Amino acid sequence: MSQYEFSVSSQVRYIAEESDPEHRKYAFAYTLTIRNTGQVTAQLIARHWLITDSENRVQEVKGLGVVGHQPLLKPGEQFEYTSYAVIATPVGTMRGEYFCVAEDGERWDAPVPEFVLRMPRTLH
Repeated sequence: MSQYEFSVSSQVRYIAEESDPEHRKYAFAYTLTIRNTGQVTAQLIARHWLITDSENRVQEVKGLGVVGHQPLLKPGEQFEYTSYAVIATPVGTMRGEYFCVAEDGERWDAPVPEFVLRMPRTLH
């Protein structure tokens, strides 16, 4: 086990009421659970996302924190939040990383494994 490690899991939900397929607008909510699986208390400082639709258009998103928070997590603690993304196709992917700083000053990027944005009843 690494001293410096956050593990991230995801759940995705299509938001029909915010989507407008006729105008190529597909909205998805995603809930991410970030767990400090390392051995040192650390803080999530910033995020970096690559959101790709099925026509290979990429949106890059960078910013401080997640939903207005920069959670400080002790080993074993977790933080969960929900946000959303809008893409122009019924299927896409998201991946990225969180920039983290441990209480001892060590800095690292915690990868967010790629997850799929998929409108229900679409085959791909």
